[in-house]
Amino acid sequence: MATAEALQGQGGKTIPWWLVLLEGIAAVIIGVLLLAEPRMTITVLIWIMGIYWFVSGIFSIISIFIDSSAWGWKLFIGILGILAGLVIMRHPLWSSFLVPAVAVIVLGIQGLIIGVVRLIQAFQGEGWGAGILGVLSIIFGIVLLANPFIAGLTLPWVLGIFAVAGGILAIIMAFRLK
Repeated sequence: MATAEALQGQGGKTIPWWLVLLEGIAAVIIGVLLLAEPRMTITVLIWIMGIYWFVSGIFSIISIFIDSSAWGWKLFIGILGILAGLVIMRHPLWSSFLVPAVAVIVLGIQGLIIGVVRLIQAFQGEGWGAGILGVLSIIFGIVLLANPFIAGLTLPWVLGIFAVAGGILAIIMAFRLK
């Protein structure tokens, strides 16, 4: 378990125990909803993500006028966020299938890249552990990329299990902090 020192924010201030408790309760609720009603919950969560991307895109463009450094990237990210947010808000049901599938594709590609890097490290003397992890990552990436829509359909249950487990751990940590 983490200690109070591990839950320190900037400036050495400890995160209040009740904030950790609220985070844990919210995670458990979202996790239970993902397990009980995955289609509706993932649709709502993706719609909320669309609103977030839209608002974040607007703030990214506004930030150009406050700090003009890297204005090209800020403009690109702002336009991309606004467009992604609008598409998701306009087509929430369609997005609830597409966004998880894209996430699975990204995770699959990441698994392949990490696997290749681990294999290279194993051949350069890192040992058998790196090689085994590399092979497992490559297999994981291939499985995800073989059918991203099926893997995307199972994503709500995986997220639900992790949310419930993480929420319970956060609740326990909150009472330890208190």
